[in-house]
Amino acid sequence: MYPNLKLQLWRKRIRQNQLAKMIPLDETVLSKIMNGFRVAAPGLRQRIAAVLEADEGWLFEVTTAPEEPAAAAAPEIQPETA
Repeated sequence: MYPNLKLQLWRKRIRQNQLAKMIPLDETVLSKIMNGFRVAAPGLRQRIAAVLEADEGWLFEVTTAPEEPAAAAAPEIQPETA
């Protein structure tokens, strides 16, 4: 997923379907790219960056959610002693 790409669309007040027409690219393909289900070819990334007037590296920076520490994930259950 590319949150910076979505942010730049919002900043420019461009809807996803409008961007697809501007590039041009099928809306479904663009949606899959934006949500991380497809990889954009370098030429396509450049076209998107040019239309959105933003740095390509920043637009397509992949961010991941921080992992939850193992200790906080679930309490350890102790076996009962008789």
